[in-house]
Amino acid sequence: MNDRLPDIESLPRHASPPISAVIRRIPEDFWVDEIPVTEPNGEGEHLWVFVEKRSENTAELANRLARAAGIRKSAVSYAGRKDRHALTRQWFSLHMPGLPDPSIEQLAQAGLNVLRHARHTRKLRIGALRGNRFSLCLREVEGERSTLDQCLQAIAEHGVPNYFGEQRFGRAGGNLAGALAMFEGRTRPDRERRSLYLSAARSALFNAILAERVRTDCWNCLLPGEAVQLDGSGSFFVTDAVDGDLPQRLDAWDIHPSGALWGAGEPPSHDRAGALEREVASRFPDLAAGLRAAGMKQERRPLRVRPADLTWRWEDAAQSDLILEFTLPAGVFATAVLREIADYTDAAASAPTQRQEAAEQH
Repeated sequence: MNDRLPDIESLPRHASPPISAVIRRIPEDFWVDEIPVTEPNGEGEHLWVFVEKRSENTAELANRLARAAGIRKSAVSYAGRKDRHALTRQWFSLHMPGLPDPSIEQLAQAGLNVLRHARHTRKLRIGALRGNRFSLCLREVEGERSTLDQCLQAIAEHGVPNYFGEQRFGRAGGNLAGALAMFEGRTRPDRERRSLYLSAARSALFNAILAERVRTDCWNCLLPGEAVQLDGSGSFFVTDAVDGDLPQRLDAWDIHPSGALWGAGEPPSHDRAGALEREVASRFPDLAAGLRAAGMKQERRPLRVRPADLTWRWEDAAQSDLILEFTLPAGVFATAVLREIADYTDAAASAPTQRQEAAEQH
């Protein structure tokens, strides 16, 4: 990785993972089920379809839906991108005012596996989901199995650092390098690619800030000057001192320490928390300046996340295949949980793909 860019391959872990494993040997090893904010009410000019996809990215599937329905691809929307190398289920909406619904046979002929469909009064918008349910198979497990249960119990109770996953940065970090080239005026990407590059740049700076807090063991606590984020909300408040009921609210997961999603102006944090963020951003001035010039807003993201309904079991008598199941909020990557459990090899990382992409776990 260019030394002008954050390191996205060796982010520090909170603790050493007790096992090693292989993930995504086949798409069914990485199963994702989207949890929508709402479901279609049965009437309106938007047709919502719940689709199961295997080894296909979200944008490509949206294009196929548009062709099958005979509408423009801009008339198809979704709440979030999902991994290509996975078996995933998610909602799409098709804007079809005055048009008949395409038949299930018509969609099936286009290779689309539609599980449900119904009309709704509004389109799906990016981020309009509660989260995602995951069922992951870790294969060829080796290592400290005696401490695995302790590790998983600790994660269920204390959470993990809320890193953006490697999917956000594209194959071999290509989206991050593309962002740098765009900021320097060496390329002029189209609208979709520009959005991916900006997202990669913000995510990389956030990961660098979080990595520094992991190194200094303050990712799961509040610092003076912290921008304290409310659980399940983008709202936050800045605290001068960690006192009153803040420690109790932190322990109850009502509030969280947060990190900057970089943009124009200065982050709201100050004192020790703010100094840390500004120092990390100063290491990568090209990205910080590029995000400011692009007009991105200063926003916040929790530094920690706790998987809900975390369960695990061995799939085989030899105990070489481990099944993990859990639920994560929108925008959180399953690999942020996996990296604290296993030193894993991603079997899909070298799989051929039609294009480089940053598939987001919204």
